[in-house]
Amino acid sequence: MTSGPTLESIFLAQRRLDGLIHRTPLVRSQSISSMLGREVRFKAENLQITGSFKIRGALNKISELAQSNTPGVVTASSGNHGQAVAWAARHFGLPARVVVPVTAPAIKVEAARSYGAIVESCGSRSRERLERAQRIAQETGYAFVPPYDDPAVMSGQGTLGLEILSDWPQVDTVVVPIGGGGLISGIATAIKSCRPEVRIIGVEPEGAAKATLSRQAGRRVELASTASIADGLITLALGHLTYPIIERYVDDLVTVSETAIQESLWLLMARLKMVVEPSGAAAAACVLTPGPHQALLGQAVVAVLSGGNVDPAQVPATPPPEFKIPH
Repeated sequence: MTSGPTLESIFLAQRRLDGLIHRTPLVRSQSISSMLGREVRFKAENLQITGSFKIRGALNKISELAQSNTPGVVTASSGNHGQAVAWAARHFGLPARVVVPVTAPAIKVEAARSYGAIVESCGSRSRERLERAQRIAQETGYAFVPPYDDPAVMSGQGTLGLEILSDWPQVDTVVVPIGGGGLISGIATAIKSCRPEVRIIGVEPEGAAKATLSRQAGRRVELASTASIADGLITLALGHLTYPIIERYVDDLVTVSETAIQESLWLLMARLKMVVEPSGAAAAACVLTPGPHQALLGQAVVAVLSGGNVDPAQVPATPPPEFKIPH
């Protein structure tokens, strides 16, 4: 396989995943579309197995590893990828170990344990947990499952793009959150290979704008620190493999504020009756909130709701002060 996903590898992943994961719906809200003056649909990966898109890449990767008789798998994750690896490992009868940051939401940690994984906390930076997971792999002989910087993982995530094109051929813009870049790399490869005229917009929190700053600098930038309620999007840098794919295929990059993310969480609950985690609401925040980025959106827009594993303790008791339900 090449250093990134290909349309062929994404179709192969789709065949592997068939019958194992949900084909999540494109959810429409008449009130939201009317409010925005464009047709908007939301790809509800918050309803996916394990509560996020991550199961697509994890299952595809571990299905390959299972064929090589690996004794087990290990990964590093802020939460959702760890759950997905634990679920996929259990499906293939493999032991799994997951290294999470000390700040990982309890709901994600407990879910990984419930799927049978041994979960270990290590530091708060992505580099710390990655290094620890790789040490475990060396000590045990387990195969390391990267959270995003891997062709098989990206190919699995790309199946989401194929579903969007199949379910709504009229789509002209797809808006995707960016953490390490695996999701948008897979989706963009799938969509641009089939429909190059469809616009791909990547979204990241203002406090973790590694893709935006990398594009401005003309090179892959590693941030000194990141901060956001969107815990799945606060990696310090794009992957070595995902960065060039994003530069090749992603048309525009947008940053969103913490307030915009919070308001979108409430709007998704109020209008779509959807429980979405902050990371999962970032793309919706781009679509739903005013600003110059609105000019980048077409008339048939999909926003990817990438996950729904929100910790109830982190849900504000009241909406943001400026929040209004559209009529």
